[in-house]
Amino acid sequence: MPQGKFFYICYGIILLLLIVYLGTLVDFIFEPVVVLVSTLFAPIVIAGVLNYLFRPVVNLLNHQLKIPRGLSIILLYLLAAGLVAFLIILVGPTLQSQFTSLANNIPRYIDKGQRMIVELQNQEWFNRFLNEMEGFSWNEVTAKAAEYANQVLTKLGNNIANVVSAITSVVVVIVILPFILFYMLKEGEKAPEFILRLLPAKQEKEGRRILSDMDTALSSYIQGQIIVSVFVGICVFIGYVIIGLDYPLVLALVAMFTNVIPFIGPWIGTFPGVIVGLLDSPFMALLVIIVVVIVQQIESNFISPQVMGRKLHIHPLTIILLLLVAGSFAGVVGLLLAVPTYAVAKVVVSHTYRLIKLRTKVDE
Repeated sequence: MPQGKFFYICYGIILLLLIVYLGTLVDFIFEPVVVLVSTLFAPIVIAGVLNYLFRPVVNLLNHQLKIPRGLSIILLYLLAAGLVAFLIILVGPTLQSQFTSLANNIPRYIDKGQRMIVELQNQEWFNRFLNEMEGFSWNEVTAKAAEYANQVLTKLGNNIANVVSAITSVVVVIVILPFILFYMLKEGEKAPEFILRLLPAKQEKEGRRILSDMDTALSSYIQGQIIVSVFVGICVFIGYVIIGLDYPLVLALVAMFTNVIPFIGPWIGTFPGVIVGLLDSPFMALLVIIVVVIVQQIESNFISPQVMGRKLHIHPLTIILLLLVAGSFAGVVGLLLAVPTYAVAKVVVSHTYRLIKLRTKVDE
C-alpha cells in the first residue's frame, strides 16, 4: 500500500465517504441525527451571529459598569425590544402601506409590462435585431415565460402545507432563539477554557492566542457585514426617496439583505428597483442604476475598508463557484448564506488545524 502524507489524506477521505455511505443505509439511526441537526442549525447560526453583534454591549455593561452578566443580558434584551418596537412604530405603517400597494399594483404592472413588450415588438430596429439572431423565436420565449409563471402559481397553490410548515419553523426559531442567545452571551467566554484543557499546560499561551485570533476574525467579519449592509440599505433608501422611486423602503430592504452576497449581491438587490423604475419610465430606471452605483462606490472605497478591519480573503473564483453551487442547491437562500458560511467555516477550519497541529507537535 502506498505510503506518504498525500495517500494518508486520500485514505482518510475514502474512509469518511464509506462511513457516510454506510450511514445512509441505516436510516433509523442517522435520520434522527439529520432531523436534529437541521432543526437546530438555523437557531444556532442566528444566535451565533447575534452573539457577536451583542457581545460588545454585554461586555461594556459587565466589565465597565460592573453590572452582573445575566442582568446585563436582560437589560440588553429590553433595550433591543424597545428599539424593535420603536422601529415598528416608526416605519411599520409605511412598510405595510408600501407592501400592500405593491401587492395591489402587481396586476397593473404585469399589464403595463405586457404593453411595453408589445410596443417593443412593433419597433423596426428590434425586429431587425431578432431576424439577425438565428433560431430565436420571440413567441416561443413569451410562451415559455407564461408556462413558467403558471407552473410557479400551481406549485404555490399545491404547497400550502409546506408554507404552513415553514411558518411554524420560523415561529419555533423565534421562540427558542432568545434562550440560546442568552446562554451564548452568558457562558460563551467559558468555551475557550474548555478547549484549552485539551492542550498541554505549556502550550496554553499559544492555544489562547490562536483562539483569540479566530474570535477576532469571526467578529470582524460578522459585525462588519451587518454594519456595511445596514449602511447600504439606508443610503439606497435615501437615494430612492430623492429620485422619487415608488416603494423606496421595500426596495431598500431588499438591497440591504442581498448586499451580503459578494459581486452579484448588489445587482440582485438593484434588479427590483430597476424593474419598478422601468415601469415608470426608462429615465427613472437609469436614475436607480446611478443611485446604486454611487452607493456601492462609497461602500467599497470608504466604508468597507474602515469597518471590516481584518478581512477574510477569499479568491474571486472561489466566490463565483460557491455562488453557482449554492444557487443550484438552495436558490436565493443559498446565495445569501454561501459566502458568509464559507468565510466562517474557513476561519474555524484553519484555526482548528493550527490547534490540532500544536497538540500533535507536543505529542511527538
